[in-house]
Amino acid sequence: MEKNSADWRYTVMPAVFTWLKESASGALEIDFVATQQYAADILRVQGKGGTRMGGLVGSGTLGENSYLSTQQRLALLKALSEVAKEFNVPLISGAAAETKEELAKIVTELATVGVDTVMVMPPKTKEAPSDEQMYAYYALAASAANQAGITIMPYNNPDAAGYHALSTDLLRKLAALAEVTALKISTTDVSTIETLMLENHALKILAGVDTVTVHAGLAGACGGITGVGCIFPKASVTMQEYVNNGEWAEANKISQAMNSISYLDAQPLLLEYLKYAFGIHHNDADGGLRTFGKKLTQEQIDDVQARYLLAKERLVLLDLVD
Repeated sequence: MEKNSADWRYTVMPAVFTWLKESASGALEIDFVATQQYAADILRVQGKGGTRMGGLVGSGTLGENSYLSTQQRLALLKALSEVAKEFNVPLISGAAAETKEELAKIVTELATVGVDTVMVMPPKTKEAPSDEQMYAYYALAASAANQAGITIMPYNNPDAAGYHALSTDLLRKLAALAEVTALKISTTDVSTIETLMLENHALKILAGVDTVTVHAGLAGACGGITGVGCIFPKASVTMQEYVNNGEWAEANKISQAMNSISYLDAQPLLLEYLKYAFGIHHNDADGGLRTFGKKLTQEQIDDVQARYLLAKERLVLLDLVD
């Protein structure tokens, strides 16, 4: 695989959480300062090989995208764009809509607040569109991105997030669009990555599930987007360094060390689970509980805490906890 350290797609990038606080009325609102601070802290971390995260992902699944209003989402991304500019990395955000026209409008709006690449999820419809309808949806987003001077990244996540699946044939066609800078494949079935890469060695694919970072790299993925890396950034960056260097045994040691918590990244409640673990990591369990998402049961809280502690114990032994 060609290596290019100057290319953000050959790195791992954090899908940062949107930190919330209680307003005077008791309602939850975005804590912009805390969100910026945590995002900057993650981007400062270096792996053992000296590299850092190469991009910043905001308002994604872990950023409570589906719970935010348009106004909240744009304000959040404008705040995160300041962090991205400080560290000279691209700002990436997610987008999904019911219609291609609505999606094109969202892509245009995101460009106005500093987003460089839009992760485009499949349409939010009850019935799965045909490949032809799906292609038209992405093609119009690509056209809107072209006019706005940004790029898009088709996002295939049929597992934990429950989006409509993008077929391999459709992914192949979408990759040919000039505005598509990469594909994000968030599935534990990495054979899709391998199939696409065998057909087109120049293709750029980012893995989106922490449990398969090493396997996706073996299949040909050049980088990834991480949730667990927000909690253990040094471990995540170092693992990607080993993957990029073909040091599979060393990469696998880290993958195994993080296995207990990476498991949560592939669950339907990944936002709630990982955000709570992030709160534990920063001695802010109450903050970790602040979410627009579902409230965790005590049993779920206990499970997340046990998984976090096990991963931390293993990573300490590898000198990968800051």
